[in-house]
Amino acid sequence: MANPVWRLIRSGRRPPAENMAVDEAILTSVSEGKAPPTVRFYGWQPVTLSVGYFQRAEEEVDVDELLRRGLGFVRRPTGGRAVLHDNELTYSVVVPESHPDMPGTVGAAYRLLSEGLMAGFRRLGLDARMASLADGRKTDPAAAGSAACFDSPSWYELVVEGRKAAGSAQLRHKGAILQHGSIPLELDADLLFAVLRFPDERLRLRMKASFADKATAVNDLLRRLGKPPVAADRAEEAFAAGFAEALGVQLMPGSLTEGERELAEALAREKYGNDAWNLRR
Repeated sequence: MANPVWRLIRSGRRPPAENMAVDEAILTSVSEGKAPPTVRFYGWQPVTLSVGYFQRAEEEVDVDELLRRGLGFVRRPTGGRAVLHDNELTYSVVVPESHPDMPGTVGAAYRLLSEGLMAGFRRLGLDARMASLADGRKTDPAAAGSAACFDSPSWYELVVEGRKAAGSAQLRHKGAILQHGSIPLELDADLLFAVLRFPDERLRLRMKASFADKATAVNDLLRRLGKPPVAADRAEEAFAAGFAEALGVQLMPGSLTEGERELAEALAREKYGNDAWNLRR
């Protein structure tokens, strides 16, 4: 029997408000049965800092510095901490909670989707492992000391050589699951820590040094192995194949429906491009 067919969307680089609006529009469409389960890959233009749904943006982010540097800014509909979206591959997976192959609990679903990421890393020649299996514990974000997402791994996030290599977050809404995340190809810790707020410069430098020991990027890992770096399109191929393998599905190239495009345009304009949403906490 042939594997089920899911939709694959490759969006390329898009503005921050549009990226989050499209993820939510797909979530709504899938929840209403108007679109099939979907895997999407995308990038960011301009370089963007995103914050988690519960973060207090003005306390943790130097918004003036973001503007001075010409960076984008957006609040995600999912939790987690700040992510600098620069030279990276961003993915999202949207699937009904009732899908027969999707586990019922948040943790089990997160683990299944993380297996797709792990398969993608291994297709790039990297020995990725799940954090909970690698170290047997969950990191308490509140104790980590930094607003940066890649400061520490949580359950089922991917680590390579003991350092976090992908950060993900999940949302369940209207009977559907949205999981999206960042797979850095390169990391710019200097830029990330320049736009985060700290009580003093000494703590900023200490947190940045700690971050370098806890986070890594695909091309840094490949260079350490004496292998050439990969571009985003090559990474897309690897992770698309990884998701197809782990989920037991066929990924068929597709595009947004007209309804999804219209909803995404409205969400970008009225929600994700609006300070009332992005700075509300």
